[in-house]
Amino acid sequence: MSAAVRTALLRTVLGTTLAAVLAFAPPASAKGPGTAPGSEPVLVIRLDGAVTPVMAEALDRAIERAEARQAAALVVELDTPGGLESSMRDMVKDMLAAEVPVIVWITPSGARAASAGVFITIAADVAAMAPGTNIGAATPVNMQGPMDSTLSRKATNDASAFARTVARQRGRNVAWAEDAVRHAVAASETEALELRIVDFVAGSQAQLLERADGRAWTRGETTRTIHTRGRPIERIEAGFRQKLLSRIADPNVAYILMMIGFYGILFELQNPGAILPGIVGGIALILAFFALSTLPVNFAGVALIVLGIVFFVAELKVTSHGMLAAGGILALLLGSLMLFHGDAIRVSYSVIAAATLVTAAFFLVVIAAGVRSQRRPVQSGPAGMVGTTGRAVERIDPSGRVDIAGVYWNARSATPVEIGVEVEVIRVDGLSVDVRPRG
Repeated sequence: MSAAVRTALLRTVLGTTLAAVLAFAPPASAKGPGTAPGSEPVLVIRLDGAVTPVMAEALDRAIERAEARQAAALVVELDTPGGLESSMRDMVKDMLAAEVPVIVWITPSGARAASAGVFITIAADVAAMAPGTNIGAATPVNMQGPMDSTLSRKATNDASAFARTVARQRGRNVAWAEDAVRHAVAASETEALELRIVDFVAGSQAQLLERADGRAWTRGETTRTIHTRGRPIERIEAGFRQKLLSRIADPNVAYILMMIGFYGILFELQNPGAILPGIVGGIALILAFFALSTLPVNFAGVALIVLGIVFFVAELKVTSHGMLAAGGILALLLGSLMLFHGDAIRVSYSVIAAATLVTAAFFLVVIAAGVRSQRRPVQSGPAGMVGTTGRAVERIDPSGRVDIAGVYWNARSATPVEIGVEVEVIRVDGLSVDVRPRG
C-alpha cells in the first residue's frame, strides 16, 4: 500500500471517528447532570478581609465553579477595608467576563466595601447592601509610602477613569464613583440606594435572592434575566490552602510572624549551631514577607522595628544603664504603630502592647541575669579555688602536698601543718597553692 493511500485512509478513519463523537457529545450550552432547567443552584462565597491575591484567587475559582455548574448566579458576600489595586483589577476583570451573573452583597450589618471594595461592588451585575453597612473612600494609596504630587495625580486619574468605566458599564452613578476616588466620599446603605450606587437593600439572603430575581444582566451584546427565586443554595467553603494563606495575610499574624522571624534569626546568630531557632525564624520571616507584600506596608515602620531590636541587642553588649533598652522599647512601639498605612489595615493595639512588653521583659531579664552573673564570685579557674578547703596528706613545713577535691596539689604554708589537718587555699600559683590551717 502506497504512502498516499495510507494517508487518505487514516484521514477517513479520523474524520469518521470525530464526526461520531460530535454527534453524541452534548452541545456546550447543554445542561449537565443535576442542572435541569429550573434547578440551577445559586452559589455563595464569603470574601472577608483585605483585598489580596488570596482573595482574588478565591473569587476566580468560585466563578470557574459557578460556570462549570451553570449556576443561576454567584453571590459574593463582601466585607473589606480595601487592599491591593492589582488584586482588585483581577477580580473586576473576572466579574466582567463571568458567564454567570455575579451578585455582590455587602453584609453583615457593620460591614463595609471601602477602597478596592468599591470597584468590586460596582462591577457586580447586581449590587446590594445589608442594613447598617457603608461603601466608599476609594482614593488610591501607595503601599511604599506617601506619593509626590505627580504620582498621586497619575494614580488618582487612572483609578477615576477605571471607576467611571465600570460604573457606566453597569449602569451605576458615574459621578459618585469618581468622587469616591477623587474625594474619598462614602455612603450608607440608604444613601447608596438613593444615589444609584447599589440596586437595593437586603437584610437576609432570602430577601436578596427574591429582589435579585427577574433583573437583567448583560455580557457583550447579550442580555439575559436572573432567576434566583426558589433555587437551591450551595455555599463555597474555603479550602485549607486558602484559609492558611488568608490567616497569614492578616496584619496581626504578619506582625507576629515578623517578630518571631527576627528573634529566631537573632538567637541563631548569637548561638551558632542551635539550628531550630534559625529554621523557625527563617520560615516565619519568609511567611511574614509574603504577608507584607499583600498589605500597605510603611517601610519606616519596619525600619523602626529593626532599629528597636538592634537597640535591645546592643544593651546586652554595652553598658548604657538602660538607655538603649528604653530607646528599643520606644522604637519598637512607634514602628508597630506605623507599620501599615491608614486606619483600615493596622495591627491590633493589644497585639502591639503584648509584643512590646514581652520583648522588653525578655531583654531586661537577660540583662538582669547578666548583671547578677557578673556580681557572683568566680566559680572556676585559679581564682575559683581561693577559699576552697582540702586536707594535708604530707606534713607541710614549709611545703608538702594537700588533697583538694580528690586532686593532689603541691602546697606551701607559713605555719607548719600536720598530716590530716584541714587547710584553706589562700592563693594559687601555677601548679602550687598557698594554704593555711583551717580553724
